[in-house]
Parts: sequence; structure tokens; C-alpha cells
Amino acid sequence: MQVQSYLFFDGRCDEAIAFYQKTLDAEVGMLMRWKDSPDKSMCTPGNENKVMHASLKIGETRVMASDGRNTGNPKFDGFALSVDAKDEADADRLFNGLSAGGKVVMPLGKTFFSPRFGMIQDKFGVNWMVIVEPK
Repeated sequence: MQVQSYLFFDGRCDEAIAFYQKTLDAEVGMLMRWKDSPDKSMCTPGNENKVMHASLKIGETRVMASDGRNTGNPKFDGFALSVDAKDEADADRLFNGLSAGGKVVMPLGKTFFSPRFGMIQDKFGVNWMVIVEPK
């Protein structure tokens, strides 16, 4: 069994995908727009070119995404995605990239459980934790 994250960007999915491609080296495995749905009743005026479903590979993890109903009000409360950096320099790169245009929740630094850990809310409102696993 796998549990996968599905993020609804409410109209900013294309922008989010491009951001994660640049920041996390995400690879798009699949992308379908509402206009391409076999069920044409789901395509409404204004959402034709919005993302109905996308699948991104980030490292070894699959994250799915959509514009959802394109209401313009994404909410990502109550959870965070955690990314394991390979070393401290990689943690710095990931943290700086994810925090661009967003906000730092906990600055990246040494903790009792990691040589490098920090928390961010990216510019889309998605909460992230960046960690270097202790050796």
C-alpha cells in the first residue's frame, strides 16, 4: 500500500508545477487538462485549460496535483510535506528554493535531531519541512 499526497492549487497548478520542477527537480509524469476529460460535462467555462490531474515525481515520491474546481482559494492547513536533503548544502538549496516568495516558519539550522532542519510555507501555501537525516 502507498499513501500519496494530492494537492489542489485552485487555479495555480501550472505555476506550482513549474516552481517544483525548478526547485525540486520534479518530473511531470502525466498532465490532463479539464478540456481533455472524456466527460465533457466536467469542463466548465473558465476551467478548460486548467489542470484536472497531474502526477509529479519528486525524488522517489509521487505527488499528485490539480486546480480542483478553480475557486482561487487554495488551503493547505494541517499538514506539511517533508523533504530529505542528502547533505547540508542540499538542505540549503532546497530551503532557499522553497522559501522564495513564501515565508520561513522555522529558520534552517542545527537541532537536537538533525544537523540541518527548517520549515517553510511556500508561495502557494504548502507547508514544507527540509531535513538532513543524522548519520
